[in-house]
Amino acid sequence: MSNKTFRGGVHPEGHKEISKTQPVEVFLPKGDMVYPLNQHIGKPAKPVVKKGDKVLAGQLIAEADGFVSANIVSSCSGTVKAIEERYVASGAKAMSIVIDNDGEFTLAPGIGEERDPEGLSNEEILDAIQMAGIVGMGGAGFPARVKLAPKDPDSIEYIIANGSECEPYITCDDQLMQKEAHAIVGAIKLLMQLFPNAVGVVAIEDNKPDAIATMQGVCNNEKGISVLPVKAKYPEGGERSLIGVVTGRQLRFGQLPAELGCVVCNVSTLNAIYRAACKNEPLMERLFTVSGDAVANPRTMSVKIGTSCAELLEAAGGIKAGCEAAKVLSGGPMMGIAMPSLDVPVCKNNNAMTVMSKDEVELAEKKMTACIRCGRCGHVCPLGLVPQMMAEAAERGDYERYEKKLYGLDCIACGTCTYICPAKRPLMQLFKQTKAAIMAAKRR
Repeated sequence: MSNKTFRGGVHPEGHKEISKTQPVEVFLPKGDMVYPLNQHIGKPAKPVVKKGDKVLAGQLIAEADGFVSANIVSSCSGTVKAIEERYVASGAKAMSIVIDNDGEFTLAPGIGEERDPEGLSNEEILDAIQMAGIVGMGGAGFPARVKLAPKDPDSIEYIIANGSECEPYITCDDQLMQKEAHAIVGAIKLLMQLFPNAVGVVAIEDNKPDAIATMQGVCNNEKGISVLPVKAKYPEGGERSLIGVVTGRQLRFGQLPAELGCVVCNVSTLNAIYRAACKNEPLMERLFTVSGDAVANPRTMSVKIGTSCAELLEAAGGIKAGCEAAKVLSGGPMMGIAMPSLDVPVCKNNNAMTVMSKDEVELAEKKMTACIRCGRCGHVCPLGLVPQMMAEAAERGDYERYEKKLYGLDCIACGTCTYICPAKRPLMQLFKQTKAAIMAAKRR
């Protein structure tokens, strides 16, 4: 058991065993493929195809429209059926490219061509990442090309590979580290070329012994790259928490990781970087976990970006016999968002769908009482915020105090406060709404 950990945090039941015992299978979708143009933080991509165009897998269909934006490529071959608004997992609509999938998955010329990583220049590495449309695949969706171009590359001392995967039920990163350890380490070596003064650290929660052993087996032969088992605790995967655990440095409110000499990348992002730079493969697919106590055969699959979630639930056996799906989440039960429909596509930063037989939020609402001022929410907050006071300010509409005095905009919506609250108050939901209201006012 590792003693490396961070302040606060909680220990929800993992429920990971129900999906990680199944082998990872490649799923080939049959229906239409949908590619929202806003699968990343920043400005939506701009279509470079039109209705009726024939496309191949790996072909660029929308290009980055600004510095903070990202390319989008087709993951199938077929015909552009429409460019129109479609629903995404959050329940909102987004302008999307819809492709009539021909089921052949014919690759565009040059896709999959091997390249010698040792012969690549820094600019070639960054160009490959940009062309591939890679974004943060742990959930953030920040364009990787932007993250990997800080003002002073020589100041970066740590490249942290985030393999913690602390969210319950989800096992795609665990299985990826066992399956693609060489690619992940290969990507770290590419980043070490970009940041010559940095060491590589692969941080993995100690409840993933197989992933730790596999990654250590590869890292043992590499200079400057090591595996750091960290104590299993939620939300270990938060960037601020992980930097503190790995380096002992504390990221202050408003600071960027690069200011502390750190670059943090999810292991799925690193795998995509290696494939883009060394195999000329744009971001077309990712590992995706379908799990939850209402799923007949929980599993992790290699899925094409743009695949319908309805098809993936069917591939996992559908709903368990004698069971009902009370809630479907995009992501896991702590940070996931409720999906109003399964007719939505998998996007680059979606790693899981969790189907539950009980709606815990609805059950909690029936038991909710006034705040009893126990202070547990502040004790578990990994950022050291005071959720009790934040909730009071939010409910009064005192947004200035919420933002300026209580640092409410720094909340990462991890849900630890809601999880621990004996009064069953929906704190995380309140904070999400408050942040949205403040940001909307700023835009106005």
